[in-house]
Amino acid sequence: MRVLSLIARGLGTLLIWALILLLLAITIVPAFLDRHYYEGPASGHFNGARFFNPDGDPIPGLSGPRGGVLTRFIPGGVMRPPWPRTVAVRPIDPRRLAPLRAGEMRVIWIGHATVLIQTPGLNILTDPIWSDVAGPFGIGPHRVMAPGVAFEALPRIDLVVVSHNHYDHLDLPTLERLWRRDRPVIVTGLGNDRLMATRGISAHGLDWGQALRLRGATVHVARSHHWSSRWFADRDRALWSSFVIETPAGNIFFAGDTGPGDMRWPREARRWGPIRLALLPIGAFRFVPGQMVNGAHIGPREAVDVFQKLGAASAIPLHWGTFRLSAEAWGTPVALLRLFENCSGVDPRRFAGVRPGVPVTVPSTPAPMVPPRLPASACRNDSPEVTAYP
Repeated sequence: MRVLSLIARGLGTLLIWALILLLLAITIVPAFLDRHYYEGPASGHFNGARFFNPDGDPIPGLSGPRGGVLTRFIPGGVMRPPWPRTVAVRPIDPRRLAPLRAGEMRVIWIGHATVLIQTPGLNILTDPIWSDVAGPFGIGPHRVMAPGVAFEALPRIDLVVVSHNHYDHLDLPTLERLWRRDRPVIVTGLGNDRLMATRGISAHGLDWGQALRLRGATVHVARSHHWSSRWFADRDRALWSSFVIETPAGNIFFAGDTGPGDMRWPREARRWGPIRLALLPIGAFRFVPGQMVNGAHIGPREAVDVFQKLGAASAIPLHWGTFRLSAEAWGTPVALLRLFENCSGVDPRRFAGVRPGVPVTVPSTPAPMVPPRLPASACRNDSPEVTAYP
């Protein structure tokens, strides 16, 4: 009994110290992990300390999806359909492809939000990530699909755009490799440039509406509807954005990572001219089973709407199938994209899912409208056609 009493006292002491350490961590750690990436005057989307969406916060509090970020990766935290551990990918070597002629544009989806866009004399990368894990210290979702282009097979990169500072979009190890190898021009939102500078990477941090001109292109930083954080405590200290890239071969729109917000931002992106290629996210739209959209990410339905509002000649769906970030099945985003296109009159050939490593020649003519193949009732959230996809 005496031994049991000593053990109980010891455990009680340990629990008390654990509680004290936990309370100290709650008090001290958030302030330690907070970072001021940007200092500047207040604006319509910056209050002098943090950035915000003029059309409302996509993640209003810890009880919402923001607090669910961690629980989405805890086994049993949410009921999620199974994903494959790996998906076969046949990488391509872009250096062996035929040279592009004047006016041509080619795109290769590498995976997640990473895309290689090629026009004559210009190679562009979006949100480059070649890491196997999207998170700090090797903690986070693991890559399911290998990159469609090996890093060593990349042609010389001239321009990189980085939409925001989440780990699956701003991957410092990849950016360091690119910077050491090619010294590309890197364009991002305010504050993210300071984060990259901690690794010796030079980047241009711009505000919404600002632009950078370089040889062969002009990069416009445009509005999106999202949020930023590396450690939660530093939430919204750096700006998120989309981009319009003007090239002699046509304009490219890269949405980055975005929720629907007021859905005015797609038409705002058209101010710089017609869009030849749109790169639009379609995945991570279910934070809980059955959800069709959340405040931080658009899903397939909204992506079709964005495509129509942009009036783009063609689009490539991104942000699906590479890292498991949410509660939908692996192939659900692309399957629902086809379904909603069949209800909307969007030609599926102009906005179709592709596999990593498959080169796509981008059309230059506007996307034609086609007769809807399904009645609008088939695309209601509660319709059997929609609910058939987990």
